[in-house]
Amino acid sequence: MKPFMDQPIVKILAGVRRSGKSTIFDTVCLELERRGISKDCIIYKKYTEMDIPSDITAKQMYDELMALMKGKERCYVLLDEVQEVPGWEKAVNGLLEGGHADIYVTGSNSKLMSSEISTYLTGRYVLIPVYPLSFREYLDFKGDRPLSKKELLQEYIRFGRFPVVALGNYEASSAYQIVDGIYHTVISRDIVKRHAIKRQDSFDRVVKFVMENMGKTFSAHSISLFLKSEHRSISVESIYNYLLWLEQAFILYPCQRYDLQGKNILKTQEKYYLSDVSFRYALQGYDRKMLDAVLENIVFLELKRRGYNVYVGKIGDKKIDFVAERRKERIYVQVCVQLPANSECEVANLLSIQDHYPKYVVTLNELDTGVESGIRIVHLCDILLAESW
Repeated sequence: MKPFMDQPIVKILAGVRRSGKSTIFDTVCLELERRGISKDCIIYKKYTEMDIPSDITAKQMYDELMALMKGKERCYVLLDEVQEVPGWEKAVNGLLEGGHADIYVTGSNSKLMSSEISTYLTGRYVLIPVYPLSFREYLDFKGDRPLSKKELLQEYIRFGRFPVVALGNYEASSAYQIVDGIYHTVISRDIVKRHAIKRQDSFDRVVKFVMENMGKTFSAHSISLFLKSEHRSISVESIYNYLLWLEQAFILYPCQRYDLQGKNILKTQEKYYLSDVSFRYALQGYDRKMLDAVLENIVFLELKRRGYNVYVGKIGDKKIDFVAERRKERIYVQVCVQLPANSECEVANLLSIQDHYPKYVVTLNELDTGVESGIRIVHLCDILLAESW
């Protein structure tokens, strides 16, 4: 965030509800005060349903902010959950063109955060994704606990990464109850109400399927066929919309397949990962059998957090869990709880890739770590805390 402060661009923080966007705003306020900015010149407005009239317009939003800025040479304007105001982009554009405001906004819906940005803010905004806590951030939250990093990693896996959970010392059931509340707030407010879903039981069944198949490839068509076997009739179009709305609310992140031989992105059979695996625990409980998928989810989000574009790799009939690209960099990653005793597929699949980009196997088994045929086998804890991969 610091590199963009006081620059003539709108800073847009986007991510799932309760992921820490408002906390980042608090940090920005403290940094501004540290730089000697008067509190009178820091304007912090919340636009949640409880904070604004239901019929507020962009013009009213603009007029109110201009009134708060009146008589001040330069203001720092922080607008929280701005997507609740229809046409917010016009108001922000007006403030930006005035040249007297450094503007920061947050939002919890990717569609509403991008619908008119290209029209009103072309080339004058930066989108900053906000994810639940990284493991390094989680350790900072737990700095007073007399536990080793590996012990805290077990908590990180079991309890999820929402700041509100990390701040306390909850039992699993209490932690999942908090996450369940976050999930149902997102579902009821950002999806069911906003999109006027009439058959919520069908929507809930699609969500259940996605969570049960986290880390597996599927499509709207394959979900429809599966549900038909349960005597449920849901159209492919409806399922596609459900997945899209879950993605827009930052509950899900899609991961497309990439053909390493044909060097093209495949249009079918994506994978989906959760913005936080604790959503699955809250709805379905924790089961150690899901651990491989959970580790994949954690590694996927860490790659996204570090700015990589992430794909599922395909080379012939072999699968690579992740192909991650960032500018001219590329890395390949396989993920497993432990390397199978009677199988070399995790390493062999990576060896089938004929290039010199770094290749990793990420595991939870300390005894598996090392280097095999040039492939680094690393513990999840170590790679999450590494400065670079």
